[in-house]
Amino acid sequence: MGSPEVTTAPDWQSMNITVAGLGVSGISAARALAGLGASVTVVDGGSSPAHRERAASLEGQGISVRLADAETLPEGTDLVVTSPGWKPTSPLFQAAAEAGVDVVGDVEIAWRLRGPDAAPWLAITGTNGKTTTTQMLASILAAAGLRTAAVGNIGTPIVDVVQEGDDAYDVLAVELSSYQLHWAPSLRAHSAAVLNLAPDHLDWHGSMEAYAADKGRIYEGNRVACVYNMADKATEDLVRGADVEEGCRAVGFTLGTPGPSQLGVVEGILVDRAFVEDRHKQAQELAEIADVHPPAPHNIANALAAAALARAFGVPAAAVRDGLRAFKPDAHRIQHVADVDRVAYIDDSKATNTHAAEASLAAYESIVWIAGGLAKGATFDELVAKSAKRLRGVVLFGADRALIREALARHAPEVPVVDLDRTDTGAMLAAVREAARLSEPGDTVLLAPACASMDMFTNYNKRGDAFAEAVRELGAVDG
Repeated sequence: MGSPEVTTAPDWQSMNITVAGLGVSGISAARALAGLGASVTVVDGGSSPAHRERAASLEGQGISVRLADAETLPEGTDLVVTSPGWKPTSPLFQAAAEAGVDVVGDVEIAWRLRGPDAAPWLAITGTNGKTTTTQMLASILAAAGLRTAAVGNIGTPIVDVVQEGDDAYDVLAVELSSYQLHWAPSLRAHSAAVLNLAPDHLDWHGSMEAYAADKGRIYEGNRVACVYNMADKATEDLVRGADVEEGCRAVGFTLGTPGPSQLGVVEGILVDRAFVEDRHKQAQELAEIADVHPPAPHNIANALAAAALARAFGVPAAAVRDGLRAFKPDAHRIQHVADVDRVAYIDDSKATNTHAAEASLAAYESIVWIAGGLAKGATFDELVAKSAKRLRGVVLFGADRALIREALARHAPEVPVVDLDRTDTGAMLAAVREAARLSEPGDTVLLAPACASMDMFTNYNKRGDAFAEAVRELGAVDG
C-alpha cells in the first residue's frame, strides 16, 4: 500500500522558512508562504539590477531577501524550499543537512497546501515530450467539460494554482521535471506517466540510476494507473518498483497493436484495451492518427500517454478525439515553417538532446539535418547510426559540433557534411542556405540540434526563431 495523501498543512505561522532562488518558482513559493504567516527569507547568489528589483518587490511584502550569498543557512531556519535547478550538492543544502533541516521543492509545498477536497493530479514526466503530453491531456480534459489547467514545469507555478482554492479545478494536468520530483517526497498522484528515459541532466543527478529513480518517484502512491512506454523497458521497471495504492494498475502504451491493459494503434486508429469493460476481448476506438498534430511517431506516443491518463480519470472516448483535434503544439516542436522550392523546412529547436533528435529524425524519410550547440556531455554515435539512412546531408554549427562530425565520419561517411566554424547567431542564416544547397525537391530540412542552445542563443526559442527568420529570408530571395 502507498502512503496516504498529505492533506494536513503544517502550522506555517510558527515557521522560519528559507527559499532558495529568486526565480519564478522561488518568488511564487515565498509569496505564498509569507501570505500564510510564515517568516520567509529568500537567498540568491546573484546581485544584478534584475535581482535587486525582484528583491525590492518581495521586501515590500515583508519578505527578507539576502543577495550575493546563497551558501549560508539563515539562523533559525525550520525548512528550506528550493527552486528546481539548485543541485542537491549545493552548500546551502549541505548546511541544512548538518542542521537537521529538511529541503523540499515548490511542488512539495503545493502538495502540502492542498485542501482535503482539492483537485486530483494527473502527473507526467519523461526525458522528452512532457510539455506536449501535458498540454494534450489538458485539452482532452477540457473537451470532457472538466475545469482543468496544464501546470507545474510547464510554466505556471503550481503553488499559485493550488492557492486558487479547492473548488477552482476538477483535475490538474501536471508536468514534473526530475528536479521537481527529487524534492517532492509527499507527492501522491491520482495517476502518472513516465514517457521515456534517456541520459539527461546527469551532471545534476550524478548518475543515470539516480536520474531514473527521481523520475520514478512520480509513481509513488498512485491510486488508479501507472502509465508506461512499452518501447522503453526502463519505464516499466519503474512501475514494477513503485509502492502504489491497492488496485492501481500498470497501463502500457505502444505504437503497435495493444494487448490487454494497453493503449495502441490498429490500422491508423488509436485504441484503448485498458479502460474497457472486458479488456481481453474489447477495444475502444479513441481517435485517428490524423487527429494528432503533428502525426510523427513520437507525438502519437505522446497522444496515447495523454489518452491513458484521461481514460484513467474516466474521460469518455469522444473527448479524447475532440481534445486531440483541438490541441495545437507550442512553437519549435516539429513546427512546419514553410516549403521553399518543394523542400519542407521543419523547426524542432526543442530537440535539445539526442533522444529528442532521434525521435524527430525518425519522422522524415530524406533529411538535410541542421545540428549542433552545447552537447552537455552527450555522445552521438547511436543517434547517427540509427538515422544515417535518412540523411541526405548535414550542416553543423555550435561549440560541440565536432562531436557530431566525428560520429558522422564513423557511421555515415558517405553523407556530405558542411561544418560552419562559427558560433555567432548569424550562423543560422548560413546554415539554412547550406541546407538548401544540399537539398532536393521532396526533402525535409530539419533543425533538430540534439544540443542545448546557450553557446549561440539565449534559449531554444530564440534558436528556433532565428531558423524561421532564415527560412523566410531564403523564401524571399528564391521567390
